[in-house]
Amino acid sequence: MSSQYVIPSKLGLFRIIRHGHCWRSLLDERELGRHPAASAALAFLRDAWPRARLPGTLDRWRYLPDLSTPRLSA
Repeated sequence: MSSQYVIPSKLGLFRIIRHGHCWRSLLDERELGRHPAASAALAFLRDAWPRARLPGTLDRWRYLPDLSTPRLSA
């Protein structure tokens, strides 16, 4: 699983997913666009879906880290 930001709304589940060197914006399973940064994806989603009332900063979204890479424990 890639790292991603997730927020539920009445319109569906919005996600911003890291995909290689870009970020994909999705509503449920439908891709809405590709962006150079997560903040650009957030701005796009807020502009395209004002009725969703998405939080304006990514720190208010739920962050799910990439679990496919092994982590070193100290």
